[in-house]
Amino acid sequence: MSAIRRKFGEDYQVVNTNRIMTFSAPVKKKRQRFVEKNGRCNVQHGNLGSETSRYISDLFTTLVDLKWRWNLLIFILTYTVAWLVMASMWWVIAYIRGDLSYGGHNSSYTPCVANVYNFPSAFLFFIETEATIGYGHRYITEKCPEGIILFLFQSLLGSIVDAFLIGCMFIKMSQPKKRAETLMFSQDAVISQRDGKLCLMFRVGNLRNSHMVSAQIRCKLIKSRQTPEGEFLPLDQCELDVGFGTGADQLFLVSPLTICHEINSNSPFFDLSQRSLMNDQFEIVVILEGIVETTGMTCQARTSYTEDEVLWGHRFLPVMSLEEGFFRVDYSQFHNTFEVPTPPYSVKEQEEKSSLTSPNPLPVAPTPPSPLLKNSSRVGRRERLLSADNADHVDDQVSRLPSKLQRMSSSREEHLWRGLKTGSALPGGKASSTGDLPLSIQRLRSSSIPVVRQGHPEEQVQLLSLDGEAEESELEKHRLPTAISTIAAPTPAPVQISLVGSRPEDNLPPKLRRMNADR
Repeated sequence: MSAIRRKFGEDYQVVNTNRIMTFSAPVKKKRQRFVEKNGRCNVQHGNLGSETSRYISDLFTTLVDLKWRWNLLIFILTYTVAWLVMASMWWVIAYIRGDLSYGGHNSSYTPCVANVYNFPSAFLFFIETEATIGYGHRYITEKCPEGIILFLFQSLLGSIVDAFLIGCMFIKMSQPKKRAETLMFSQDAVISQRDGKLCLMFRVGNLRNSHMVSAQIRCKLIKSRQTPEGEFLPLDQCELDVGFGTGADQLFLVSPLTICHEINSNSPFFDLSQRSLMNDQFEIVVILEGIVETTGMTCQARTSYTEDEVLWGHRFLPVMSLEEGFFRVDYSQFHNTFEVPTPPYSVKEQEEKSSLTSPNPLPVAPTPPSPLLKNSSRVGRRERLLSADNADHVDDQVSRLPSKLQRMSSSREEHLWRGLKTGSALPGGKASSTGDLPLSIQRLRSSSIPVVRQGHPEEQVQLLSLDGEAEESELEKHRLPTAISTIAAPTPAPVQISLVGSRPEDNLPPKLRRMNADR
């Protein structure tokens, strides 16, 4: 164990390759497998009845599927029977023509086949002809037309028998079944966590240096079940996803690979836990297919894992090591596993537990704006519209004044602007009184400060800055000149402005009011 720790580091401290000690499941009676470990399907077909004639219709495939001992027996018997039958036919021709009575002693007699005077000589003649040996001692003469016809039939029949039997033996010898003997599967499958997810894993390897072209792996779960309608399905087959969607099932099988099946809500093992694994019954059939590089034939290797061969909380030992100039595969550690910490619960139980301990937070609704701010912004907009209307009304009133008063008002405005720019106080020290300002400044003042008339104390408005009007007041300041913005800025204390009368002329200075009254 210390050597293993030195080789693989501290991550592999808990290493135990003894399966008897690491797997604590109770010993169960060995049950019948659907697919053996060597890939042979444990299924026999019976009570075919008249369907057996279908095997004769496909005679070539039937001969190829037979075992080697039966193939060799058929091969030997076919040639032996064919030779004996053909030799008998040559002997019959010689017997009918009377060639056997002369025995080859009369030189003046021309037989059908020279030097054929008994059955052994007829058998040797057939072998020499069929094998194209041609010793030259036995031959057909031109006096025997029936012998010529039999010779043609013999050549055709021999060619057919040779093509059939030799082709059958060649196909059987070149079958890639033996190539599957050099494709290895791990003895056990393991269940442990990989990348934070519970996975079922097993290992495959290729013992030859020649590659498997377009290697693909598939997994089937064989398990009996009963449908909600009450139908019992014995040995029902279910597909296990080993990376079909991501392309992980396409293998580059140069070195041993670990095949992974993620256990999630779509997996048949979604509710499989360590406890249920000890009592459940299933079989996982693994099918590895590929094209043999040397022959171009398709090869298929199979194996299976029962529930007794699935180890919970184990992981495979690494078999790859870096040497000088190449990578080395240690197949002595191919089947060995070691224990790793793994939750004994199923994925379904883990998800239910996580949903109870950390529920999803409720969605927070956006906070609605304050009704006070909404009403204040609405009131502020209404007051600005009223102020704009009042300013237009004042413009109309000013346009009705005499030209002399308009020039005096304009000169007064210029004097006021110069005073505001130089920072000096307004004449009379009443810079904050609207009655002493010219009409244009009053219009600006009235558009920024709501006016409260006398006799209506309930309509008094305090010039306080509200949150809903912060951006609008900033925009209003940028539109006004600097000096007017200073005047129009809201003050901390409420300011009440009382007007003398309801008409705009009531807000004029006394001198201008007298001049207007005289007019």
